[in-house]
Formats: sequence, structure tokens, C-alpha cells
Amino acid sequence: MNDTTQASATMRAISQDALGGPEVLKSVDVSRPAPGLGQILVRVHATSVNPVDLMNRATGVFSGGKPPFVLGYDVSGTVAAVGPGVTVHRVGDEVFGMLPFPHGLGSYAEYVVAPARPFVRKPEGLDHARAAALPMAGLTAWQALVETAGIGAGSRVLVNGAAGGVGHLAIQIAKAHGAYVVAVAAAANAGFVRGLGADEVIDYTTTALSEATSDLDVVLESVGGEYPVQAVQVLKPGGILVSTLPPSLAAAASAAAERGVRPAGLFVEADRLGMRELAALAADGRITPHIGATFALEDVAKAQANKPGAGKTVLLVN
Repeated sequence: MNDTTQASATMRAISQDALGGPEVLKSVDVSRPAPGLGQILVRVHATSVNPVDLMNRATGVFSGGKPPFVLGYDVSGTVAAVGPGVTVHRVGDEVFGMLPFPHGLGSYAEYVVAPARPFVRKPEGLDHARAAALPMAGLTAWQALVETAGIGAGSRVLVNGAAGGVGHLAIQIAKAHGAYVVAVAAAANAGFVRGLGADEVIDYTTTALSEATSDLDVVLESVGGEYPVQAVQVLKPGGILVSTLPPSLAAAASAAAERGVRPAGLFVEADRLGMRELAALAADGRITPHIGATFALEDVAKAQANKPGAGKTVLLVN
């Protein structure tokens, strides 16, 4: 049930009064929220920086309104209170998950209210920092490869942006399903992605996709630009191009139709089933989120300006 003492207290949060660069982010004291019907209040121990956070900060494209607002979707923490009707979590449970995309942001704070069911128990062997790096990026990779593309043993899968937040988890998810993985990454990250299980590595700074591979079943594309068109050329007829940047697929539509390739634009969804699968893979050591850098919540401006060489940037909250 709700803790009215907690609900009346204040908390730290990172807010912004204007759209712009990292400098618009500031630490403020705001009222601590209370969970409503079907919701939980989570004491946030860690959250992470996703590309969409930077987009929201600069343009408000997915924020659901004009500033002020609090950024952030990923959460790992402890249940502080539960709202009416919640049966899947209790106060004190360590949980992790993703706030509803696109308008459910708000994890750059000490506490956050979230729908109960998209959150699951955090595996004991996964610390809060790594758990916070997993939900949005992991669900994106899972929904793209497993639910949309239907990968399985022997699937030939190319992952573009393979060293990034989505990409490094996509490699591990694909390998856990028996796929053959071609990773596209800079030469400096070749060892990293091979260590995750990539069977081949293409250095995008020197080699075009069409020069290095072909006859693929699936391409997971998260970079945009000319890559969707290139991806169509290396997929076999009946293959699927899944993009996390749906507008970028327009340029490849005609070529995809000619080759019999299915283009699929994906926006990630908060999902209990996917989170349970990710938690199980993490508990078994079959996927491990890689943290490129960590920052305190108050240093979020530096965190958003940071460009980790691989993996995710994590904010440690409390």
C-alpha cells in the first residue's frame, strides 16, 4: 500500500526548463510521487543514458509536452511503496525495468512511479548499475531479433552499431539463440564485439557492407543514413531489415520491395515478458550489460556529453 509519509516528502530530480544542450539540465527538489492504481514507487539506485534521452532534452520529440520535465526511462531500484491492486511486487523487492515509451519518462530522479507489471525482480548476481543498463537497450534488441525477426539456430544476423548499447546486447541475444552474427563496429571495438560472441567483424570505417557479407537473414540497423539501403543489398530474398530508426527506412523502401526484403521499423515497448526473458539470460550469464562509464546523478550533463567507446553510460542515484 501507499506510504503517505514518503508521498509527502521531497526528492532530488534532474529537470530542465528549456530545450537545448546538456547545460539545460539541473538538479532540483520536487515532491516525491505516490503510486496509484497498478503502480509501484521505486527508489532508484541507478538509471542509464539512452540516445532518446538526448533527443528529448534537445527537441522534446518524445517528452509528451514542453519543459519542465525529467528525462530517463531505465530503472533499477527497490520498491518503496505499492499502489492499489498490485500483487506482483512487495515493498523491499529489488526490481528493474523500463518506464513506458514514449511519454513515461522520469527516471533521472531518486524515486519514480512506474506501472507494476513491466517491472521484474532483479537477478541477485546483477548489480543495480548493470541492471539499469539493460531494460531499454535489451528490450529493443529482444523485440527486434526474437519477436520481430524470429531468429533461431543458424540464422545469419548482422548487427550495425554493434559496440553500442543496443548492439552489444543484440550480439549476446542472437548468440543465445544460436545465430551466426556479423558485427559492424570500428576497428578499435573489434576485440570487444568478438568477445561478446560475434563470428565476423566489419570495420565500417574502411569497408562497405556489400564488400564484406551477403545472404543474411536479418539486419538490425540502429545508425541510419545510408545503412538501410546498404542493408537491403546484403539480405537474401525473404530477409528482414529491422530498424530502430523507422523514418530512415523510407530511403530503402523501393529497393526492399525489389529484393523481396521486409523493412520493419521498431519503437521499443515496456514489456513484462521481454524483461523476464532478459532477466533469465542475465541470471544465467548468457548476457552481460557492459558499462562504458558511470556518473553520479548530479553529473548528468557530463554523462550526456560523454561518448563511451562501447556499452552504456550509467547514472548512479542512491
